[in-house]
Amino acid sequence: QVQLVESGGGLVQAGGSLRLSCAASGRTLSPYFAGWFRQAPGKEREFVARIQVAGISTDYTDSVKGRFTIFRDSAKNTVALQMNSLKPEDTGVYYCAASRKWSTMSKDYDYWGQGTQVTVSS
Repeated sequence: QVQLVESGGGLVQAGGSLRLSCAASGRTLSPYFAGWFRQAPGKEREFVARIQVAGISTDYTDSVKGRFTIFRDSAKNTVALQMNSLKPEDTGVYYCAASRKWSTMSKDYDYWGQGTQVTVSS
């Protein structure tokens, strides 16, 4: 079992930045692909970003490309999401997840954190 705990959410003005962190415990996160998802009120959970096991390859949903960066620190057993130039439409609960599949679909992820709220004001 892998336990994931997110932190770093909060309230920020449009154009600002936040850095989300996801700490893994129980087992090492190293063998897993890692991803970030978000869920806005009244909407389904959506893929935001993912990173391969070795951390070399990353992938983003179109709406965050050029603004968000996902990276992982195997030594610290963490995955982070740096979010810049935030927009009100980025508001939602952000979830960290781990999977044995290279996927953008939430159903393919085996482990999830509890989520952290990000609110971007206009």
